[in-house]
Amino acid sequence: MAKNEPTTKPTNKDISEFIEEIENKTKQEDSKILLKIFKKLTKQPPIIWGTKIVGFDTYQYESKTCKGNWPIIGFAPNKAKISIYIMNGFSELKLELEKLGKHKTSVGCLYINKLADIDIKILEQIIDKSYKIMKKRYK
Repeated sequence: MAKNEPTTKPTNKDISEFIEEIENKTKQEDSKILLKIFKKLTKQPPIIWGTKIVGFDTYQYESKTCKGNWPIIGFAPNKAKISIYIMNGFSELKLELEKLGKHKTSVGCLYINKLADIDIKILEQIIDKSYKIMKKRYK
């Protein structure tokens, strides 16, 4: 079976322009804060993937139908919620999630409405722990 390539790929879009184009001012300000947090914790430059994902660092993955590169961690300021990509999942982050505040999760996404709804220090712990887990897993 031939492996497909992912449709979401890194772009050369400028991160400052990307953030300035966010219409919702709260999401725009939250994105500026998230950008600082992710840069501080990963020590990596942000890359815009596709039209809306701000990714940091990359890893190579392979599934039954697809293989390619993907950000190790990142976020997307979507209209409804901010998605934070936690690629290692949440099984190792249960304690942190209990203390985080208002959020939802799916397989690899943490969803928040705005940063004011959560404890930012706990979010930093989640980002840092997830990034370190992924770096160890995908050397």
